[in-house]
Amino acid sequence: MMVLVTGASGGLGRAMAVECARRGYDLLLTDIADAPLLQIKQGIERQFGVKVKTKACDLTDDEELAAFFKYIDDAHIGLDMLLNIAGIDYEGGFLSQPSANITRIVQVNIEATLKVTHAALARRHKNERFIIVIVSSLASQYPIPLKATYAASKRFLLDFSIALAQELKHDNVNVLALCPGGLPTTREALLGIAAQGIWGDLTTNDLGDVARKTISAALKGKRVYIPGCINGILRLLGRMVPNTLVTKLLYKRWKDAQGRWEAIEAGRMR
Repeated sequence: MMVLVTGASGGLGRAMAVECARRGYDLLLTDIADAPLLQIKQGIERQFGVKVKTKACDLTDDEELAAFFKYIDDAHIGLDMLLNIAGIDYEGGFLSQPSANITRIVQVNIEATLKVTHAALARRHKNERFIIVIVSSLASQYPIPLKATYAASKRFLLDFSIALAQELKHDNVNVLALCPGGLPTTREALLGIAAQGIWGDLTTNDLGDVARKTISAALKGKRVYIPGCINGILRLLGRMVPNTLVTKLLYKRWKDAQGRWEAIEAGRMR
């Protein structure tokens, strides 16, 4: 089995790559820079003995994306699984962000995911099962003030995944939307989790556990996976409460959390 992993240098992408290698799958890893990919490739090949190919690509650059899929075609690589891990967010409210940050969220989370998914489907092994995992978020379950663009982009991915799964059901294609809570992937993510206090601790997921259970859920043909009992309960509660009330509660939560995040960041910079 050949698995394409985008965002492979990040914490979740790396965890997914390791989990696939542990299962004996060969890998094609991509991210924006070469050096981290090569480090991951060497570690995985040494530990698991699978074949790992890497090619850096800015998924928001049409020329680089075309070159990436030309590389796949020239190498005659047929795909069996696509893990759409690449994603981005910026801390701060809508007006506090430069417009470039706002559009960058849409470009990475939505546009790049759609383009990669469309191109990967055209390069799957014919007449064989193909699996797609798209990383949405627990944030997709609610409209979230102060994270409005990010939450909306993840809602788009959730709806797109569910719709695509039904559309391609009879083409032997399974599509899973992964909706995790917090993930300890970067320094910024860790600061964000810490700033949320107890809610950050309760909704944060272990990377290795998420990777293992996500791949298993995708292989079983599930369409949505929300890691963690607390996160599942929050999803149900969100459906029972009117959106206007949910947004008020979330605004208070994220306003307090971002205030603590800014205080932590300011203290770190002293």
